[in-house]
Amino acid sequence: MEISEFQKLVRGLYESRDRKRGLEKTTLWLVEEIGELAEAVRKGNVKLAREEIADVIAWTVSVANLMDIDVEEALREKYPGKCPRCNSYPCRCDRD
Repeated sequence: MEISEFQKLVRGLYESRDRKRGLEKTTLWLVEEIGELAEAVRKGNVKLAREEIADVIAWTVSVANLMDIDVEEALREKYPGKCPRCNSYPCRCDRD
């Protein structure tokens, strides 16, 4: 599935509920899902981490939809096939 297809799917499934909830509360749900992902990783639970990664991406897309951000376009702009800091592929930045 393409990113744009997933964004349309999330919009169709959840936009009405997301708009009622609002941007701030939707963002709080995203933060909660990130916490759940961190816990799954800490425990080494790959199955749960896999589910939480999907949730984090879905809630991120919901936030993007509420802000009228095209996720695919934003990714292309930020990561144009090279590291946005050092302009290299692969990254050669000195930081972790």
